[in-house]
Amino acid sequence: MKEILVLSYAGCSTCKKALKWFQDHKVPVTVRAIVDEPPTKKELAEWIPKAGLPIRKWFNTSGLSYRALDKGTVANASDAEIISWLSKDGKLVKRPVVVTPKAVLLGFDPANYAKYF
Repeated sequence: MKEILVLSYAGCSTCKKALKWFQDHKVPVTVRAIVDEPPTKKELAEWIPKAGLPIRKWFNTSGLSYRALDKGTVANASDAEIISWLSKDGKLVKRPVVVTPKAVLLGFDPANYAKYF
């Protein structure tokens, strides 16, 4: 398997669980700090279809950045606007983001990880 990229936030307990899972299962990954280097618009345009989830599932809805957004604005936002927001604020993005050559996984689901890796 080619290299796996994990966009993670050091203060995120879900990210810590995912990284521990990879370590315990001896799956080598490259970690990128999502707050310091959020996904670019180009990356998001490629990754969102690979994840197979609606674009709004990419929001970290429990985070302060998301809660600071006006709900009406979010509800009426275009995909391009959402991609722009996600590319500017890594804390808006659901984490971790696991990028593989064939798929993109959001969040941590041990059963899904076990099936994929």
